[in-house]
Amino acid sequence: MAGAYDDRDGKIWMDGQLVEWRDANVHILTHALHYASSVFEGERAYGGRIFESRKHSERLRGSAEMIDFEIPYSVDEIETAKQQVLEANGFSDAYVRAVAWRGAGEDMGVASARNPVRMAVAAWEWGAYYGDAKMKGAKLDISKWKRPSPETIPSAAKAAGLYMICTMSKHSAEAKGCGDALMFDYRGYVAEATGANIFFVKDGEVHTPLPDCFLNGITRQTVIGMLKERGIAVHERHIMPEELEGFEQCWLTGTAAEVTPVGQIGDYSFEVGEMARDIAKSYEELVRR
Repeated sequence: MAGAYDDRDGKIWMDGQLVEWRDANVHILTHALHYASSVFEGERAYGGRIFESRKHSERLRGSAEMIDFEIPYSVDEIETAKQQVLEANGFSDAYVRAVAWRGAGEDMGVASARNPVRMAVAAWEWGAYYGDAKMKGAKLDISKWKRPSPETIPSAAKAAGLYMICTMSKHSAEAKGCGDALMFDYRGYVAEATGANIFFVKDGEVHTPLPDCFLNGITRQTVIGMLKERGIAVHERHIMPEELEGFEQCWLTGTAAEVTPVGQIGDYSFEVGEMARDIAKSYEELVRR
């Protein structure tokens, strides 16, 4: 499948039923379009099975609660919807996007308690998020935007509004010939990329930023478990920017990114080393079991 995302053949699950892809539309006065009252999940299916599917569905409902609305579908119903979409489109390996939002209704200001909550699930075939970076290592810019304090945003929610500065950061990075951007947090610590968590290697041990103001990704948690099973020390901690110079290897994790080695961040270079390659390969094997 190719072409613009609003002009494709296929089916999308929307508000409880499968509809034609081109008919999956919302009104221009949908609250989420104006005020970002929306949450979503990105998931990957391998061989017809969505990796950690239920965790994603649970997080979707949890994210909605954090931004003050309730999704009118249970976890089991969301799970069923995702499988229906995969089957209706004949997909085996695919990216799955579940999204819930405040729709159009009686309210059209900041408050929207009287508006209905809507939900959709779409899926499409999508290759490597960073192209050939899995072989040679991704190149990252350093963003001027910082992840905000959890006192200012619900940082544990996968909410649409929290990605505005990520989009701006990635656009700036791409204009410089980079694939993504590293973001610091409001205190100046290393945080994450625009849509992926980050890991570093030094002297055979792994260091990764403490997710106290950004999303603790499901892939991140999976990779930490894999490392610990191997007996590799994992340090979840605050990392200062000047420490980048001393790290030997680096990789990104995320549902879209999977495990992608990093070769460069700004002026700092990293080896696409044995540990990064091993974790990337082992993750690929794990999701296809």
